[in-house]
Amino acid sequence: SGDAHHSRRRRPPRMYVVEADYKVQDHLEGTIRLQRGQLCQEQEGGGQRSARGDYLWVKVIDNGSMVKIDTRVLGEVRADFAGLLEPVRNPEERLRLLAKPHRLQRLASLALGSEVWVYWNQSRDFAEADLRFRGPLTRGSSAVYFGVQLKGWAAGKGKSNGNYKGHQLFTCPDGCGLILSASELTVPRLSHTSSSGDHDRQAQQANQTSSSNGHQSHGPSPVNILSRAAESGPPALFSVGQRVCFTQGDAVRRGSVRFCGPLPDRLSSEVFVGVLLDHAVGSWDGVYKNTHLCSIPSAMFGALLPLSHVTAETGSERSPPTAANPKALTKLPQLPPANKTVLQPLSPTHDKEPTPTNRPLIQPAMLVTAKKALQPPSNSVLKVALKPPPLTAPKPPLKPPAVPPNKPQAPPTSPPTDPSRSFANGFHSFPSPPPVVEQKAEPDTWFEVGSMVEVNDPPLFGVIRWIGQISGVPEPVAGIELDQEMAAATDGSYLGERHFRCPANKGLFVKLRNCRRDSRFPAPETPINQVDRCNSIAFANWSSQRVDENTPPVMGLDARVLYEGFKKGIQGHLNSCYLDASLFSVFSCCSSLDWVLFWPTGPQKNPRSRNAQDLLRCEIVNPLRRFGYVCASKTMTLRKLLQAETADAGFTNEEKDPEEFLNQLFLLLRVEPLLKIRSVSQQPQECFIYQLFPPSVSATPSSPVGSPLSPSLSPLALSSLMRVSSVQMLLESSFMHSGLKLTEAPSCLPLLMPRFGKEFKMFDVILPSLSLDITDLLDETVRQCSICQSLAQWECLQCYEDDDITPGQLKQYCNTCNTQVHTHRKRQEHEPAVIRGPQGSWEGPVHCVRQLMDLFAVTCIETSHYVSFVKYGPQTTDWLFFDSMADREGEENGFNVPQVRACPEVGRYLSLSVEEIARLDASTLRDPVRRLLCDAYMCFYHCAELSLYK
Repeated sequence: SGDAHHSRRRRPPRMYVVEADYKVQDHLEGTIRLQRGQLCQEQEGGGQRSARGDYLWVKVIDNGSMVKIDTRVLGEVRADFAGLLEPVRNPEERLRLLAKPHRLQRLASLALGSEVWVYWNQSRDFAEADLRFRGPLTRGSSAVYFGVQLKGWAAGKGKSNGNYKGHQLFTCPDGCGLILSASELTVPRLSHTSSSGDHDRQAQQANQTSSSNGHQSHGPSPVNILSRAAESGPPALFSVGQRVCFTQGDAVRRGSVRFCGPLPDRLSSEVFVGVLLDHAVGSWDGVYKNTHLCSIPSAMFGALLPLSHVTAETGSERSPPTAANPKALTKLPQLPPANKTVLQPLSPTHDKEPTPTNRPLIQPAMLVTAKKALQPPSNSVLKVALKPPPLTAPKPPLKPPAVPPNKPQAPPTSPPTDPSRSFANGFHSFPSPPPVVEQKAEPDTWFEVGSMVEVNDPPLFGVIRWIGQISGVPEPVAGIELDQEMAAATDGSYLGERHFRCPANKGLFVKLRNCRRDSRFPAPETPINQVDRCNSIAFANWSSQRVDENTPPVMGLDARVLYEGFKKGIQGHLNSCYLDASLFSVFSCCSSLDWVLFWPTGPQKNPRSRNAQDLLRCEIVNPLRRFGYVCASKTMTLRKLLQAETADAGFTNEEKDPEEFLNQLFLLLRVEPLLKIRSVSQQPQECFIYQLFPPSVSATPSSPVGSPLSPSLSPLALSSLMRVSSVQMLLESSFMHSGLKLTEAPSCLPLLMPRFGKEFKMFDVILPSLSLDITDLLDETVRQCSICQSLAQWECLQCYEDDDITPGQLKQYCNTCNTQVHTHRKRQEHEPAVIRGPQGSWEGPVHCVRQLMDLFAVTCIETSHYVSFVKYGPQTTDWLFFDSMADREGEENGFNVPQVRACPEVGRYLSLSVEEIARLDASTLRDPVRRLLCDAYMCFYHCAELSLYK
């Protein structure tokens, strides 16, 4: 039975959908209404059976509620389908998707790079896109989203470049990325496996268009097909003779439709398109399995492609086909013969006339010219460019310029086409291009291995694979792997020496200064310095005012009215969340640290300290308390001062930790330390923040943990499922095991939680104690005996861990009680220590006032992002949640939008005990509560009375 129970615990929880509207009564939340279509997750051990039926404890994914629901209104959903349905916000839309399991299955298995159609706006128009990402947006989430890159008419109308809240999910140009749910996109498909409804609608549209167009062609009767370039609604249709284009490698090929329809002798009804190409880059002659489908003059001008690979050509994209224009064709120039080594072996048929199935050939003398193109220019030799030329003519500048979209063509220099070299079907051999046009260099352009470049004019495109020196050439040479094959190219070798590897007939060597940036792609934008950009001019619409008058913090309902909403709090910019969360925690609703704003500025004080104090008081704290908002340009100025003071450039643009920022800020302001702590045998040490160092615990989160020191004695309330503790317990344990005492009660106590880095946490849950008792942690103060309340004179670390006498609490005894407690045989090995107290004698019971400190803020971290919770009033529910980067306007050069919102539910959980928290299931906690309990990073405590004079 133990093995069966273990296997049950490891089984993934089942997912359900609510099939009918349902009401649940909860003792905390009241009436919870579940809507038809909401998703639920089964909770472990949550099944119950009663006379009225079977019930199941589930977590409602949409609102995070934990409810007990009748199983009769639940329908089980596959786990992979549930992930797709979770991002769909409309419950009715979820049910419609769930009724089409074949569609969900296709979306779940869709490969990255696949084409999809995006439903555009409310009219259900289609926008063409490619799938670039599929998965959850944040770690730990099960919701599956789709990241797509828009193309065609929708390119540039998206919302991102693949970045989601600072995380790069995929890469695409700005304005081309969208993050969508499963209900917002579909997969284009035209086959017999489509749903009958879709198939009928497509067939009806095809028949209507076919009857209206009435096109005729040879071979099988063509069918009208869906164009992938449609702009809205059902995609437009194109037919035989229409101009189309498709991608081949990195190049775009264009041509005219000559055949469209299913192929003969194939079981599948998939539609293929036969294209007559503008250039000789094809390999299909119009015949499929001995069946003549259409007339293609030469196999080099034909291509047979699936429908999904072809796109209708728009008017702005059309270019006149060069191969079909006899007037533009010229004969290859005659070059003088030479007996020099050539770049590659010659074809054995180089002296034959070309045939419709043979590629136009390069004469030996042309290869000699290709070799000479690398040599220094000579006035006595005429350099004639080949098509495609292996090397370009020399240009004076080192770095070439951006190529305009429509480059001017030089007039042809070769004689007219020789009719005797025409093919029998009327197509001529390849024309000879004009000489290379000299162009000015592009300023500030630098090429390296991997750069995408073009050479010659008309251009040849490729990627630089090698840069170096070649014997006899006085300047750098680039080895380029071309996008397309050319007869005069090599496999990466030059004159028998290999410089890089590439497919045969794709390696080209040119002088580096003759390379130009690939004009098919937009010029990369010069990155904007985000530190310099953060100024009053660029942030003019987000600016905040300076306030010179001293402004105390507001509390209660006034604070909530002042801060709540978007564009409230401190605006984040360039990894500033550590600073924003810290300043908002310390100054928004508490005045315990206001003394640093008025710390005396002496004549010997660093000018940077005076500037920082003025900036902090008049540009950040006072405006925050007066208007509820501070612009990021103000905090950037503070970050620059910190950078200048510490010589750490990371303060302006890198991620930092709150304790690092606060320590450096207090040092810059030259203020007194907040804490004075003494060990047993040493002088007091001063610091601004105290790091909690509890005893080590087991690193296995799911294993039962008895004690930090021993398996049976525990000062920490821990459960078998979660490692749980409170700030009060951690502080006492840290001080006891380190032998530390506070030499004086602080007015403000920042405590750093025990965790290592941004990922590993020693405890699954740390409960921030609403009130912190530091009475027994003060040095040289009157302390009560734990048993008889007399004057305590001894304290014992070993008794602190003893289960028999109130484990987890400080143990201090008078002389009598100390003797009695340690007479027991189990405690005879203990080593109690003398308490340092005030001088003089004391008799009778001790009645001392406990020294308490109140929690006023908590800073939390999740995935390297800091947020804060701030208590703004006396009620237990008076809590605010602040995120300096809650939203964003614009892309890379946009602006973060800070947000402050009330979260009263936090107070209810902070009022629970450690034992009650340990019994909770962490997966049932809603987001604000979960972040507070599971991701606490620093807790801030203060004593309002001490703040009046310290």
